[in-house]
Amino acid sequence: MAKWLLLDGFNLAFRAFYGMPELTRADGFPTGALHGWVKTIWRLQDEEKPDAMLVFFDLGGSQDRLALHPEYKAHRKEMPEPLQQQVPVIKDLTRAMGLVGIELDGVESDDLLASQAHALANAGHDVLIVSADKDFAQCVDSRIKMLLPPPTANPKLGWRVLDTAGVVDKFGVAPAQIAEYLALIGDTSDNIPGVSGVGPKTATKWFAEFGTLEGIIAHAAELKPERFRDVVARQAEDLRRNLKLTTLRRESPLLMVAPGEPVAARLFSLLESFEMKSSLTEAKERYSGQQELF
Repeated sequence: MAKWLLLDGFNLAFRAFYGMPELTRADGFPTGALHGWVKTIWRLQDEEKPDAMLVFFDLGGSQDRLALHPEYKAHRKEMPEPLQQQVPVIKDLTRAMGLVGIELDGVESDDLLASQAHALANAGHDVLIVSADKDFAQCVDSRIKMLLPPPTANPKLGWRVLDTAGVVDKFGVAPAQIAEYLALIGDTSDNIPGVSGVGPKTATKWFAEFGTLEGIIAHAAELKPERFRDVVARQAEDLRRNLKLTTLRRESPLLMVAPGEPVAARLFSLLESFEMKSSLTEAKERYSGQQELF
């Protein structure tokens, strides 16, 4: 049994970008996210002491979800240009630090990560999903937990582990109900419309009473407040479509991914070329003796 950390790459990259000052190389190339990324990886390695880490990135849209709902994620803002410039370097740094960067065109990284988490858990390993994305709460079980980064608006909260009890405390429903819960209330970050006016409090009451989304639909005539009865009955098929959008995949098109090994000489070269002097000094201490191997 091993401890695996599975990192939501873009979720952490955005946090690294917004959590650091606007640092640049001498020629003006932005480097703030690079500094934040390296510090985040090292912090996770030091504090969590995982046996292995994998990082998941998005390459493009989810073809199956877009076929169901063409407006899926359509309203998301473009990635800031300074971060766009740094993403290829973040991926290079990731590989040089010995962390496999996993991406597949047309398949969402959330699905790749979730399916890998379940495969590892089924093989007897413990998994920490490192992300603030609430979609991953549906993966939480006895072997899979979430590690939430500090909120950018309240960094003093620090890093927090979310287990099964934590999911219930945070959302009011069990992990197995998260996808159905999001299908009902909607998910603005993914542009998934729920039932207008139904918020977390109403949703959790309905799930406590009727158990599942299908149970809620079947008992639409009994729902309270009464104004939602006809609405839920009319939107039954939309809710079933939403559930297909909010449910993360358990089967992956990829084989089980093995962890990588640091390529110290490459890492040193990258850090030097982007004028990350303090990180270069620390890297030489961390990876001492490994540069001769590569």
